[in-house]
Amino acid sequence: MNSLGELSAAHRRRRARSILALQAVLLLILALVSLWRMLSGDVDISPSRIVSLLSPFLPLGSETPLDAIVVRSVRLPRLLSALGAGASLGVAGVVLQGLLQNPMAEPYTLGIASGAAFGGALVISSSVMAVVPAAFIGALFAMAAVYMLAERAGGGRVQVILAGVIVSAFLSSGVTFLKAVADERIGAIVLWLMGGFSGSSPLSAAAVWLAAAVSFCVSWLYGRHLDAVSLGEDVGASLGVDERKLRLLLLSAVSMSSAVTVSFFGIIGFVGLVVPHIMRMLTGSTHRPLLSCSLLGGAVLMAAADGSAQMCNELPVGVITAMIGAPFFCWLLARRRMSNL
Repeated sequence: MNSLGELSAAHRRRRARSILALQAVLLLILALVSLWRMLSGDVDISPSRIVSLLSPFLPLGSETPLDAIVVRSVRLPRLLSALGAGASLGVAGVVLQGLLQNPMAEPYTLGIASGAAFGGALVISSSVMAVVPAAFIGALFAMAAVYMLAERAGGGRVQVILAGVIVSAFLSSGVTFLKAVADERIGAIVLWLMGGFSGSSPLSAAAVWLAAAVSFCVSWLYGRHLDAVSLGEDVGASLGVDERKLRLLLLSAVSMSSAVTVSFFGIIGFVGLVVPHIMRMLTGSTHRPLLSCSLLGGAVLMAAADGSAQMCNELPVGVITAMIGAPFFCWLLARRRMSNL
């Protein structure tokens, strides 16, 4: 028995070291991507100058040099917004896939994207410049509708997914109607729906990071509960976990963070799908390390995608993530089919 216990302890230590190594690699990649993003742009600025410009003791006033304005008012908010959005969507993907036991679950499964899209499209078609509040309210409306419909149908995992599909389809039809009657404003609606970080501000960066931090902390706190309920429909109950309350709490947290991301930056798909699957292959299914690695991996992927979009004449970043995500899932499906043969 002692030898078995020692082997188990040694295995846990090796696994902990491997996860720490993975987190260190992700942090290094994150630093390199962040440096690349701060250096890229129409204005050439040296790395040493960027470091000095990021000093909090350098004031921004009427006499501030152009490169300081570019770094602190344009590039830094855009980078932080992309990192926060990717982190938020990565964490949300992990939670939804664990709670709903669906490998295709992602932050927009619950109709959040469709709700935000309807709210944003409604005010754009009405020439009202309050897109972010309207999109956020639309996302909250979709969340509430999904919860109410799922509870009326029984409150289980399948009911949540089906309610999300129904609400998403209904609101998507509303967006299609608004685009049909928008006339000359249809271009603005389509551009906003495709997502991007070109209009990022310190407010958007702070909002998305606050939402990501709340979502991560709540999910981390209930990481062991997630481990239990992800094993099966009745396993969590047998271990004393109230799955319905846990689902309401965690879905509310990740839905709120995803709603903030969508309302500020539009619909950016596949990040919440791709990142959790990649990290799960590297860390295993234990949720606490999976959450931390997915937070870092989502930030890296989103910042890299935003940089690629900027290099392609400000192509919508959702196009870049779709180009990455679709081939990845083709490979994943082929890999799973081969493994089952």
